[in-house]
Amino acid sequence: MSSLRRSRTILRSAIVVAFVAGSLALTSCGGGDGAPKDDQSEKSISGQEDQDKNVSEGVDTENTLAVLEGSNGVMLTIHSAVRDADGFVTVHGTAKNEGSVSFSAAEWRSQENAIKSKSSISGASLVDRGGKKRYMVLRDTDGQCLCSTGIRIASGESSPIFAQFPAPPASVTTVELSVPSMSPATVDLAEG
Repeated sequence: MSSLRRSRTILRSAIVVAFVAGSLALTSCGGGDGAPKDDQSEKSISGQEDQDKNVSEGVDTENTLAVLEGSNGVMLTIHSAVRDADGFVTVHGTAKNEGSVSFSAAEWRSQENAIKSKSSISGASLVDRGGKKRYMVLRDTDGQCLCSTGIRIASGESSPIFAQFPAPPASVTTVELSVPSMSPATVDLAEG
């Protein structure tokens, strides 16, 4: 009996050692592409800046739906707010710094901890007053907002801005656009 018990103990020990060794091997070799996270963030941010430029290319900047004003001399002119067939509303505009110092959009960002975009317009929202609903800027699975990021505007300069939101019901044709530290404005939604 004691040799049978000893054999089982040895077999169990061997199984545990093999399991632990296999787990360690899988853990140590499953670490991704080896690029540091900071490099990936920089690529994401520069890709977002490229996206900002591309998104603003088809926008009629002569069209003005609304103007939001901030106390710091920054004005946000809204050029379009388009609801698409996929259930999103994309807002395009131009931010102009008429103040005497450079502007960074840190005050426009969302207070949500999950949003990683620090200098962005992620705190913007669309408000459906009749339906009593607020629609916040969308974000991707990495926590980046689907909006303009890295917003820094020198005095006298301007920058294109965009933000994407979930669309309110089709019956809602007018919403209030709200951006932290700025006056809200009523915006008509176009179908796209």
